[in-house]
Amino acid sequence: MPGMPIDHGRPRGAQFSPCLRRPTLLAAALVGLCLVGAPLLAGSSRAAAAPNTIEISNFSFAPAVLTVPVGTTVTWVNDDDEPHTVVESDTLFKSHALDTGDKFSFTFTTSGKFQYFCTIHAHMVGTVVVE
Repeated sequence: MPGMPIDHGRPRGAQFSPCLRRPTLLAAALVGLCLVGAPLLAGSSRAAAAPNTIEISNFSFAPAVLTVPVGTTVTWVNDDDEPHTVVESDTLFKSHALDTGDKFSFTFTTSGKFQYFCTIHAHMVGTVVVE
């Protein structure tokens, strides 16, 4: 009849509240967790850097100290929006200015402690320890 309230199977005066059954809610939560974790499984550079890689980000080298065996090639990757250089204190190695996304690699053939810095931003320092 027109003007008559529709009975939705609720007690009279009860508030309408959409609800999900527990299995539906659990499935939705599982899908959400999978979507959040997908970049980690896809090998995102932020999640896990490649071995022997030093990321240049937020005006710093990460890790600040990297220990590797003799014969290892280390790669620096500039993830900043600004250019940076990688220069060993005794100029054993020296990169050109690395723009965003640029890489520089050096193979360490002798053991020792090699300190390096950015010539553009001298406060940026790091160390490679070769054993």
